Amino acid sequence: MPLPIIIACGVNKTYRENSLIVDAVKDIDLTLPVGALAVIMGPSGGGKSTLLHLFGGLDRADSGTLDVAGVCLDRASERGLNQFRRQKVGFIFQFYNLLPSFNALDNVCLPLLARGEKQKDARNLAKEALEKVGLANRMKHRPGQLSGGEQQRVAIARALVIRPQLVLADEPTGNLDSLAAQEVIDLVVDLNKNAGITFVIATHNREISSIASHIYEMRDSRLRNL
Repeated sequence: MPLPIIIACGVNKTYRENSLIVDAVKDIDLTLPVGALAVIMGPSGGGKSTLLHLFGGLDRADSGTLDVAGVCLDRASERGLNQFRRQKVGFIFQFYNLLPSFNALDNVCLPLLARGEKQKDARNLAKEALEKVGLANRMKHRPGQLSGGEQQRVAIARALVIRPQLVLADEPTGNLDSLAAQEVIDLVVDLNKNAGITFVIATHNREISSIASHIYEMRDSRLRNL
């Protein structure tokens, strides 16, 4: 049996806001299997984004232990975290985070070039990723020439191009109309089932919860299983 892709034990994260100490995530325990499609529901400010940042090695927990894709994040060096982000995990954000002056192909190439791939190899892999998300005929278009749904597909291709074990998505449909949101949901389901990619999605969209294998609620900085 493969190890779980996420093992969190007693994970806590606090922030200081002026003179106040704010609990962002509190006493998080979670074991998530490889191949899961997990959805985290809950109100804004409840800690969902912070939790994804911890899972993705973008931030460090103050206490507890956190293993993701075989890497002990609470013990990893900065170099180790950087390598983890470049090789193990893909990120999808609500506002796409695409470079406006780059076309779709060049945007998808960026994670590969950042980890030292040759440009020719990076472009070939980026083309494959864009084809997987149905954008074979839009590779030369810049973000401003694409619809919101198409931009999010570019962002998904960028997350996939490194062939991650885990994809973390923060409100991936939050900036889309209902039709484009459903297209993104359908794409996530296909990638999860047919490519075996584990997804953890933080969202307000209850339609996404209907496709999940695991559903959680994040409220007042605590996570509970629904």
